[in-house]
Amino acid sequence: MDPNSWNWELLFPPIPRLIVLRPALVMTDAVAPEEHNGNGRSVPNGAGGATNTSRSDSVTCPSCHVTVTLSRSLESRRRLVCPYCGAMYNHLDARLRTLPGNRDHLQQLRLPIVDGTGNIGSLMVGRLGGVSVGVPDVHGLMVRPASTASCASLPPITKEHETRFGGNVGEENGMLSMGPGLMSGEDSLLPRYPERETNREEFLQAVRQATQSGNYGDLLRFYSRTFESYADICATFKNDPNKYTTVLEDPELNMEFVYSVNDALRNSPSTIQKTVLKSIVNALLDEKQKLYAKDRVRALFIILQNPIFTAQSSYTVLAHVLRHITSLPNADHQMLVHWFRTLDVGRLRTLVRQLTQFVTIRQFPPADRSLPPLSKSKWWIPAAARILALLNAANNGCQPPLLHYSEFYNSALDHVDLMQEYWRWQSPDRPGQFSYCQYPFMLSIVAKRIILTKDAEHQMILVARRSLVAKVARHQTPQIDIFFLNINVRRNHMVADSLKEIASKQKDLKKKLRVSFVGEPGLDMGGLTKEWFLLLIRDIFQPEYGMFVYYPNSRCYWFSLAQQGSLREYNLIGVLMGLAVYNSIILDLHFPSICYRKLLSPPVVPPLDSAAVGVTRDPTIDDLAEIMPDVAHGLRELLKYEGSVEEDMGLSFQASLQEYDRIMTYNLKENGEHIMVKNSNREEYVKLYLDWVLNTAIYAQFRAFYLGFHSVTASNALIMLRPEEVEMLVCGSPTLDLHELRKVTEYDEYRPDDRVIQDFWSVLTSLPLDLQKKFLLFTTGSDRIPVGGMGEMYFKISRMRDREDNLPEAHTCFNQLILPDYPNRDVLRKKLIIAISNAEGFGLE
Repeated sequence: MDPNSWNWELLFPPIPRLIVLRPALVMTDAVAPEEHNGNGRSVPNGAGGATNTSRSDSVTCPSCHVTVTLSRSLESRRRLVCPYCGAMYNHLDARLRTLPGNRDHLQQLRLPIVDGTGNIGSLMVGRLGGVSVGVPDVHGLMVRPASTASCASLPPITKEHETRFGGNVGEENGMLSMGPGLMSGEDSLLPRYPERETNREEFLQAVRQATQSGNYGDLLRFYSRTFESYADICATFKNDPNKYTTVLEDPELNMEFVYSVNDALRNSPSTIQKTVLKSIVNALLDEKQKLYAKDRVRALFIILQNPIFTAQSSYTVLAHVLRHITSLPNADHQMLVHWFRTLDVGRLRTLVRQLTQFVTIRQFPPADRSLPPLSKSKWWIPAAARILALLNAANNGCQPPLLHYSEFYNSALDHVDLMQEYWRWQSPDRPGQFSYCQYPFMLSIVAKRIILTKDAEHQMILVARRSLVAKVARHQTPQIDIFFLNINVRRNHMVADSLKEIASKQKDLKKKLRVSFVGEPGLDMGGLTKEWFLLLIRDIFQPEYGMFVYYPNSRCYWFSLAQQGSLREYNLIGVLMGLAVYNSIILDLHFPSICYRKLLSPPVVPPLDSAAVGVTRDPTIDDLAEIMPDVAHGLRELLKYEGSVEEDMGLSFQASLQEYDRIMTYNLKENGEHIMVKNSNREEYVKLYLDWVLNTAIYAQFRAFYLGFHSVTASNALIMLRPEEVEMLVCGSPTLDLHELRKVTEYDEYRPDDRVIQDFWSVLTSLPLDLQKKFLLFTTGSDRIPVGGMGEMYFKISRMRDREDNLPEAHTCFNQLILPDYPNRDVLRKKLIIAISNAEGFGLE
């Protein structure tokens, strides 16, 4: 399978077609291979079907469990060769004189077969009516001889239909096991693993002795034997090596033993590490291992955690381990996702970092050419990305996640050609080619902001170009204004003027934004735009507008259920958020995180106007707790109340909420006032209550808000964003680190070690947080930190000459502070606080 053809939308790859030719028969003791004539009787090779034997007996191959008939002349032979699987065995020791009923049962035994599409089918064991048979391969699956026709496809493998070595698949008590077909067979069907008696305590004792004595011979032999094959790995670490049942959620491994072996290997001499690497190579190359069901997955699960792969010199072997894992069937990938969740958080983090480093070094190879040429290893990064996708799926499946989503970021990818990756992902003429955008969890918020910004600039250029072409086509002289979205507002009529301007310029929303205040001089180079956003957001969230309700317990806003504001105003807020993202402006908004989940439901506006948008499926009490923690607490108490809910609480299927000193009551279902909440239906009540508060009651308002946001930001780049990342793009980073700002500050006619500069930073860092934010607002036009933190900001301090009594000044368009050379620290502190506490408006001398 070509790794470059993988598609991001398909989390798991198709199962490769398993086809092997029937092995050549081994000639032993001058015995010619035999054939079967269709009636179950054996004839010498070349004799044809007309030859009959005077006497016959039956023997069963211990490998494939196919019963064959022997002629009198072959009964004395001790070693025979199975004509079906090619196995050589001593039939005098392994002979089974089966009764007719038993022979019929063996002939009817069905083994599962995986075809090239990843579906499971079956072939009859035995040669019935001349039909070729399937024989079990080394992984417990069925493989077809070349002459066997493909069986009909059945539904994909699910948890209830896992691939098993022999027998019918069943499930009991959460365990995936084989049915009675295998249980009625002989033990000769099952693999035999080597005996391993070393346990964790004995191993740790051996490690201590080797460390003290310096003799690592015993450890060397242990590691060499343990990783020599998949069977050895499972025999060492599996709780019950000869158990053939599988639990989906549990790898059934002694993970503490695995961790101890890995930890000891990390501190072992290089000789042992090289031996382990060689043994792993042997295990990967041994394709004829006979294993219990899912033991190949278990072995690869253990090998992937091996600390030997932290060294760059082992990356070639690691790449092949990754390819073996990606070639597993879908059901095995799902099993790995469950098993990754059982890892210790620290070890899961180590595994993610190890694979992230692998991708980084392959993307930016060292100059010593220690890695294979990129032309021969293009599949390395796609294979690693697929495994990281499994780890990410495992992490997201836990509540709360084991790792923060940012731990999957690969910041080194910020330096690749991100737009080339984006256009490759968007290219319709070459679908399936690899792009990092297929795995957006690997891209940092900085990388996604770059893609979103560049895509926005591209759309701005296209819109401006169309405006220019239209002007020229009408033989009109183009003005510079056609390239901008020009907003002209009065400070005293901020909301009304903004609504009017945006409504009349819907076609220009994707142009570069430029704001001017009526009656005020000034050219907008970014500062006036920031101030317009700040003032408009502040005004529209005032209680007199009635659009949003502020909840002091959670210190956030939520949509008013009474819908006092018009839908045009909700649409305006959505447009503002979209313009802020589009123009890289940070807004001071206080919405709960569910708001951003709803904005991405779906991330691209559906083509039908009637389609439901902005609806969160199955909201939880935790979602409500972000807005109304007291109400969420009451619902939790209702669910766990042990008494009679109906008699003690007297609730009906109604919901009541208070907004602006008014209490509003709504029915959660038809005739809800007459339906009492009982112990039996309280979960339904909670579910309806949550859906009503977070979806139904505010649907019209949020739909207008959603459409306003997407009218500006419509881009496939939004598909790559998580709700938390959208919130960060809109509201900026919550962390204010003045030390990072100081590192990137430039000086004009000042030096970093000047007294006034030292006093300035001393005063600024000593101010309370609210004044620090006012300083940020005073100098940059926003009190929020941009994505990437203050370390990515541009900030400049210039000297004001001969005006030491003046207040500091700022140019918000350029993030520039004009600072007089004050005589001492106290004067600087006083002047700075006055300036930042009275910063609103724009003026020119």
